[in-house]
Amino acid sequence: MNTPASSAPASTHRQMLGARLASHIPGLGRPSLRLEQQAQGLFLLWLALAGVLVFGAAWLWQVGGWQRLLAADPTGLTLLIVLIFSASTLWCGQRAWQLGLQQQALDARQDAGWAHDYVQRTQTQAEQQAVAQALLSEHTHGPHEMAWWVNGIQLKLGLLGKVIGFSLLAFELGQASFEPSQSADLLRSLTGGLGIALLTTLTGLTANILLGLQLMRLDRFADQLVAQTLARSLSPAHES
Repeated sequence: MNTPASSAPASTHRQMLGARLASHIPGLGRPSLRLEQQAQGLFLLWLALAGVLVFGAAWLWQVGGWQRLLAADPTGLTLLIVLIFSASTLWCGQRAWQLGLQQQALDARQDAGWAHDYVQRTQTQAEQQAVAQALLSEHTHGPHEMAWWVNGIQLKLGLLGKVIGFSLLAFELGQASFEPSQSADLLRSLTGGLGIALLTTLTGLTANILLGLQLMRLDRFADQLVAQTLARSLSPAHES
């Protein structure tokens, strides 16, 4: 049986910065973590990460970190990156729950779900095997395509803030007269542009890495779901 077409896009996505950095975390590249093998284990793993993120966000709010972060970035790019990351993280939780339901249906050999549809198509007409594999790939990995694109957008927004910050820095330097009486105002303006550049880049990189970590686990779980579906279609109980 041919390998599903989903493996090529997934391999390409793992070349992205967030995925490359996240892949160096010990154990992350394993096909299945022990917790994921439990009922809705992938969702529980996401829930644990979400709890850590919420705790970190609450702590930053208590110490005034969010207020300083937003005040230092008049462009609003930092807030935009945070909002995109928050929405993407919630989507990852919904996706983890959906994949968990499909895994439960596969384990219980229920007459429903993506695996059942794939087996039915391949057993009724052998010439539909390629179509069935394409549909299975779309169900398991298709929605992740846009999520990886959004993950790249976070990084690009951070780099855009860097360009804006350094542009403001260069503009201020070009307009400066370097008179001793204006040195304080000049330093304040230069610090503002540099702050925008650094904060937006830092926020974009952090969001890119954290979302890449979640998407990589979703991809690995989806890979395992596809592998088990193919194995089920080849089992003696389903041979024609």
